[in-house]
Amino acid sequence: MDPVVILSRQEQEYLLCAIESGLRVANRRQFFLWTQGQVQALLPHQVLVGLELGPGGALARLECVHGTVLAPGAQQTLTDAHDGLALRIARHCVRGGRLPVLADFGAAGRQPLEGLRDEVGQMGFDSVLVHGTGPTSGGGSVFVLFGLAARPDARHAYFLELLLPHLHLALERLPGSGIAAGAAPARPLSAREAEIVGWLRAGKSNDEMGKILGISGLTVKNHLQRIYRTLGVSNRAHALARCMDLRLLEDDAVQ
Repeated sequence: MDPVVILSRQEQEYLLCAIESGLRVANRRQFFLWTQGQVQALLPHQVLVGLELGPGGALARLECVHGTVLAPGAQQTLTDAHDGLALRIARHCVRGGRLPVLADFGAAGRQPLEGLRDEVGQMGFDSVLVHGTGPTSGGGSVFVLFGLAARPDARHAYFLELLLPHLHLALERLPGSGIAAGAAPARPLSAREAEIVGWLRAGKSNDEMGKILGISGLTVKNHLQRIYRTLGVSNRAHALARCMDLRLLEDDAVQ
């Protein structure tokens, strides 16, 4: 039987404040201020990653908010759209049907997400709290909190469960794609990569592109995987849309 959690008067006030403030979130700045303000007051943490997962677990949106300075490369490790730690944790929990999930790696004994203990520790965190909506008609969402301020327990999981609908709706209201939305990619596309995206736009398959370019279909696939990682996308359609949005097919966008 799950433990019964009774909120104190102060916790009730914090919860009501967080819910009311969440109703007004309409852009990323407001999302940041809300999660790092009212949500933090009820559920202190170091990093929050919100993920929207489409059919089959495809990543449709990712937002990472934190009020602390992360080590160089840490955010990329957490939020990589292809194989980031937050994405792997979210998919693992959703596929296993285990939500919420609470892992306190500072406590004795085996923990949920035990296989990721070392990776989480290398990021400087000793706890992870995960909850999600499950599949919905508009796409499910999962929220992964790293580095809770106190030893996490059932109370923290309950707080996140109460806030989950409001986090989900706030994430859905944010404009555009949260996967590197509006931002330049980590590096420019190379001339070869831009060439491949151009043939991708023309509807060519990997094998067809390989014949045109004089390389193998496998080499084309490897180029596409690097393009996906650079753009923060997960498939051909998303890659093409991002390139067109950012005008990366123009001459001055390649090197």
